[in-house]
Amino acid sequence: MAQLSDDCFAQEGRLMRVAEARALLEEVVSQVSEAEPLALHLALGRILLEDVVARIDVPPHDNSAVDGYAVFFDDLDPKAETLLPVSARIAAGHPLDRPARRGEAARIFTGAPMPEGPDTVMMQEDCRLEGERVVIAPGIQKGANRRARGEDFAAGDIVLRRGIRLRPQDLGQAAATGRREVLVAKPLRAALFSTGDELCEPGEELGPGKIYDSNRTAIHALLTGLGCAVSDLGILADEPDSLRAALAGAARGHDLIVTSGGVSVGDEDHVKQAVEALGKLHLWRLAIKPGRPLALGQIGAVPFVGLPGNPVAVMVTFLTLVRPMILRLMGAEAPEPRRFQVRADFTHKKKKDRREWLRVRLTGSGTGDLRAVKFPRQGAGILSSLVETDGLVELPEDLTRLEPGTMVDFLPFSEVCP
Repeated sequence: MAQLSDDCFAQEGRLMRVAEARALLEEVVSQVSEAEPLALHLALGRILLEDVVARIDVPPHDNSAVDGYAVFFDDLDPKAETLLPVSARIAAGHPLDRPARRGEAARIFTGAPMPEGPDTVMMQEDCRLEGERVVIAPGIQKGANRRARGEDFAAGDIVLRRGIRLRPQDLGQAAATGRREVLVAKPLRAALFSTGDELCEPGEELGPGKIYDSNRTAIHALLTGLGCAVSDLGILADEPDSLRAALAGAARGHDLIVTSGGVSVGDEDHVKQAVEALGKLHLWRLAIKPGRPLALGQIGAVPFVGLPGNPVAVMVTFLTLVRPMILRLMGAEAPEPRRFQVRADFTHKKKKDRREWLRVRLTGSGTGDLRAVKFPRQGAGILSSLVETDGLVELPEDLTRLEPGTMVDFLPFSEVCP
């Protein structure tokens, strides 16, 4: 079950660029989640672990796209009104029990199977009745308002490919083929805890020098939103022995360990030593802002992620780097979220050779395009900068100055948050 190589991510000296880190993740992280068959109504959000192949044509027969009258196109006068007797009625689920005859019209309803022979449907709004005959205006095209058998997909087509995260429309597609269940990844068992003597549980009275632990709540929600089964192990003190014991215990019965805090280089940052005592820690010294102290390692065969302590850094590094890793652990084939081009409405200076993510909100403009407005306080500890914005603008390493009007990559929170 080992998913991380033993010789990657070791960092001495220079800071690793994001592109290198993503390439290494793609190379060394693979699926750990086991497969299970699951009923469609329970499979929302799961990773599909098989191709879904259509067993039938969909639709399985030619059918009407509208309420109207099924006719032979060659029976219609192309220049004048045509009067035809209405001698049949066809509803959805009730096909005509005989071939249709030339010179007649069949009353037909949306979704009803087309009878043998007629090739065109006239909408009822474009017709009028005279007794038991229908008057059809000229000008309709041959084959109008008729859906062909297999128009959506044909038997044997791959309609869903393995590795996708199942959405409501995907489940509907599987049901349309006649499937009742699909093979999906079991939830990833994730152990989660925070580290730090300064942390208190929300609801407790704050003592001197204490803060509430917001990171664990946010990470729990992020993991749950990805479909993980999360074990909340609480807050661990900055004490090497207890950290080591907690990590060793978490490695038993879990597929992933996630911590917050304690992975920097301070005297009270003990997570690195604890992981190294039990397995391997390949510390990422990433050229990013916010979130440079991000650790990746393993305890035995169990992947370990050590997130920073600042809440903005936690969210940014999780959404941009850790989230794709977790999806790969569950068998996803293409876990990177989509980014969109928007126009910057601000000036920004940054260091060369460092990738930055800025929190922005989107506004409209008189020209119809979207503009990104930078949140005024960009500190790594300002959680409100995530609450009051729409997403992240990603600035590449080589950029040093951003001018208003420049097109930038925008990652909306709606793409990556539950």
